[in-house]
Amino acid sequence: MIGTRREVVNQMDERKPWEQAASVLPGPLLDSLRALGADKLEQLEELRLRRGFPMTALLPEGETETGGPPVGEDELRQVVENATQSSAHTALDKVCQGFVTLRGGHRVGLCGTVVKKGGKIVTLRELSSLCVRVARPVTGLAGPLLPRLMENGQFLSTLILAPPGAGKTTLLRDLVRTLSDGEGCPPHRVSVADERGEIAALWRGEPQLYIGRRTDVLDGCAKAEGLSILIRGMNPQIAAVDEITRPEDAQAVIEAAGCGVALIATAHGAGIEDLDRRPAYRELLAAGVFRRLAVLERRGAARSARVEVLS
Repeated sequence: MIGTRREVVNQMDERKPWEQAASVLPGPLLDSLRALGADKLEQLEELRLRRGFPMTALLPEGETETGGPPVGEDELRQVVENATQSSAHTALDKVCQGFVTLRGGHRVGLCGTVVKKGGKIVTLRELSSLCVRVARPVTGLAGPLLPRLMENGQFLSTLILAPPGAGKTTLLRDLVRTLSDGEGCPPHRVSVADERGEIAALWRGEPQLYIGRRTDVLDGCAKAEGLSILIRGMNPQIAAVDEITRPEDAQAVIEAAGCGVALIATAHGAGIEDLDRRPAYRELLAAGVFRRLAVLERRGAARSARVEVLS
């Protein structure tokens, strides 16, 4: 019997998700955050630290100031040092991708002055703002949709479509977990090309967000290259990627489908007409890669989804 790491992942840190993410804040900023009260903190999605302005908290109803003092360079650097457990100067030389993943799957995004060498970003200096994103494991989203994503016992390649912040990656992650663990379907081998580290949130090699017992993750690799590596090396039945943006991503997805692998991917948009206006997705639709479209909508904290059949 295949063992599970679900309990291990959940027990790694018994603090609440917002407490885990906010642990990188200096004391005065953390105190101002706590003043929001337990009800709002349970709904916290992001913290925004912009130089010269008070920290804000992103809640389902929008951004609100936490009431603390304006954020300065010292506070920004302290957050980076806490997040990386090293000096800000040393850490910034290693953060070319623009974010740091924290234990628990949370992440700190960074903005500032980019320094390039040989046409590539090598470091950030003079930090201007940070975004601390709170990761919350959400399960049960995929279950109601799954029957409409299957046909004759086979999972059909699915594109998840929604505007920013509606929960595309959350649904993708739960769909991977459901298919991998075999909830409502036979268990599948699933491979994830996690280019931006948002699906599994690997931290020291371990997924911080549970994605199933039969799931293999390649983190930090471009989608096109990652899909090729996973299909050659891991023999998946299903492959998952987050948002497709480049022509080479679309071509890699088409090639994966040609190898008999079912696909799950996400896209920004409100409907099929949005996809038709973008060359990469127009190519995917013309190739018939995706058989189902899962459309998400969000109003405040409430989310809804519908499934459309693609010919």
